[in-house]
Amino acid sequence: MTKRPGAELHLPEGRRAGQPGVRLLHYWRAMWGIIWRELWRFVTQRERFISALVRPLVWLFVFAAGFRAALGLAITPPYETYILYEVYITPGLIGMIQLFNGMQSSLSMVYDREMGSMRILMVCPLPRWFLLLSKLLAGTGVSVLQVYVFLAIAWLYDIQAPWLGYVWLLPALLLSGLMLGALGLLLSSFIKQLENFAGVMNFVIFPMFFMSTALYPLWKIKESSALLYNLAQYNPFSQAVELIRFSLYGQFNSQAFIYTFAAFVLFMTAAIIGYNPSKGMMMRKGGA
Repeated sequence: MTKRPGAELHLPEGRRAGQPGVRLLHYWRAMWGIIWRELWRFVTQRERFISALVRPLVWLFVFAAGFRAALGLAITPPYETYILYEVYITPGLIGMIQLFNGMQSSLSMVYDREMGSMRILMVCPLPRWFLLLSKLLAGTGVSVLQVYVFLAIAWLYDIQAPWLGYVWLLPALLLSGLMLGALGLLLSSFIKQLENFAGVMNFVIFPMFFMSTALYPLWKIKESSALLYNLAQYNPFSQAVELIRFSLYGQFNSQAFIYTFAAFVLFMTAAIIGYNPSKGMMMRKGGA
């Protein structure tokens, strides 16, 4: 049977959507829509932007000033000289921004899944792993913007890294943001109501932050407790902070990179399974 010229233009919408070019266009539109919505929400909600900066700035200006004299830091990589305490905790505070942003994104995911746009997107023909990845990329982009604003303020406070370090920092921020955001997505798959969010987040955020190298180097933690040393050493947040620390000074920490990437793959895979209506927590809750 001979096909008439131009007959493909009269195919039903469903059949035309099956073409590779059209499918890619649908994927791109969906991803860009989710990312743009998250960025627009970040721009319009000024209190969210301010609160994201107030927390690390308070630690930088108040906490670090109080402990500067009490905590002496030896010369350890990537530093080549003695440093002030506020210089040491700056990468940890960058990790704090990304950690809290990942948890904030998971909070919005719980809300959107129950009453917002994600409730509709979850039943669209696009695969859920793609929707989760788009949401994750959007949250990571927001955290990267917050980090660079924080670094600009820290620069005025005379906490300065090599100029090239701010460029090397970007890939580290993307990977650490994806890892922490994937952890937030995984936790959100277990949370059905917003009322349960605060308890779960506090159970995760504070242990991850305080049992890490964000505030103290590993050798100082080892002096006080061998157990805390082991917990901090294998804490994924510690590895993300060290990846950020070395990148900020133009160095590559292969161990931190491998560990952070492996944690991202593990958390993201578990989150996808958790949001799978036939296998994960969504099935136990009666759907998304």
